Amino acid sequence: MIVFPAIDLKSGEVVRLAEGDMDRATVYGDNPAAQAMIFAEAGAQHLHVVDLDGSFAGEGRNVEAVKAIIEQFPGYVQLGGGIRDAKAVEAWFNLGVARVVMGSAALKDPEFVKDMAKEWEGGIVVAVDAKDGMVATEGWAEVSDVPVVDLARRFEDAGVASLLFTDIGRDGMLKGCNIDATLDLARRVDIPVIASGGVKGLDDIHVLSLNAHEGIEGVITGRALYEGRLDLAAAIALAGRE
Repeated sequence: MIVFPAIDLKSGEVVRLAEGDMDRATVYGDNPAAQAMIFAEAGAQHLHVVDLDGSFAGEGRNVEAVKAIIEQFPGYVQLGGGIRDAKAVEAWFNLGVARVVMGSAALKDPEFVKDMAKEWEGGIVVAVDAKDGMVATEGWAEVSDVPVVDLARRFEDAGVASLLFTDIGRDGMLKGCNIDATLDLARRVDIPVIASGGVKGLDDIHVLSLNAHEGIEGVITGRALYEGRLDLAAAIALAGRE
């Protein structure tokens, strides 16, 4: 199972939000590339990067910061945030991003996302962001009437690399990952699932990795790392051992 340390970008700074609220951002640093290297030195081979400003604007807003991360980090960079047209997808891949995460576009224009999955084989991740079981979009500012599983199933056999499942109510809150909902989704679709939202320590990593065979590809963690509640090297070792 892959452990993805998260770097969320807001105005070029490394931040974490509470429940996706831009007004509840905690700043953890002003050098995203340096933070990426700290994660690399702990053994990370994958990064999850989010252009938070882009999520709300619908276009890339932290391009220079992402570019600096890609230039420094020796592994794979997975990027999300406001990527809603073919030009943006191509631009990020050309910059060196390994995988692009699409959320709002997946709900509003699924055929477009399927086209991108065909064009960029193995490069498209669909974000399935949930609030009370329903899909949230536009940087989580809007909640739809579409159940999470229904959205996920639209992309079966479409060539999507993974589903990124986030329980918004837990994201950045250190309440523990919503393992039951994550496993439920993984069992009901044929696409690998990445868990996200609320990871608070090694226990979450342990339980998820024990269930990796159910279709759990990885887990994203942010605040627990930044606040010293989770040791990244230990998490990576545990995820690889189960």
